[in-house]
Amino acid sequence: MKYIALALALLSGSVYAEEADSSRVILFFGDSLTAGYGLDREQAFPALVQARIDSLGWNFEVFNAGLGGETSAGGLRRIDWLLRRPIDVFVLELGANDGLRGIDPKDTHANLQQIVERVKAKNPKVAIVIAGMQMPPNLGAEYTEAFAAIFPTLAEKNDAALIPFLLEGVGDQPELNLPDGNHPNVEGHQIVAETVWATLGPVLEELRR
Repeated sequence: MKYIALALALLSGSVYAEEADSSRVILFFGDSLTAGYGLDREQAFPALVQARIDSLGWNFEVFNAGLGGETSAGGLRRIDWLLRRPIDVFVLELGANDGLRGIDPKDTHANLQQIVERVKAKNPKVAIVIAGMQMPPNLGAEYTEAFAAIFPTLAEKNDAALIPFLLEGVGDQPELNLPDGNHPNVEGHQIVAETVWATLGPVLEELRR
């Protein structure tokens, strides 16, 4: 599989995608979960989604714009640079680092909403997928509930498809995570890819009609 590098401002690393000039572009915009922390990029779930697309012969190319440590505020600062390239499908996976830092869910929601609005302003026909995230209960019931509510609220407001919980079946399974307990290992990413596909696949199928 051939890849081309896309240089990113403020991004220490590269974003890769399969070369296919006529393909419609899927941008995975996220943090270390999207970037595949601790793994080769080819082992991260966006690359596994690309492999699934290729096996079906569908004309889409995946760009992995994951950045370790990224917050919703950081994502808002860098999204405009990425929007210089046309995007057909936007998968938003941000917020986990906000939760780990105890940032007010209202601020996280506002940042994510602004990101979505900028993407839609660039392409009103863009298909949007929101990846839901959850925080551990040690942050308190009020916070964890408010945080979890960000993503379905965002999806409903923007007519976006929702992945209810990106790390479903992975987040609470030590054997599916790296020793840090926060990032999926190879097997974990394979499960995450299936979780993502359950929502993204029908979106892509609709675009092909």
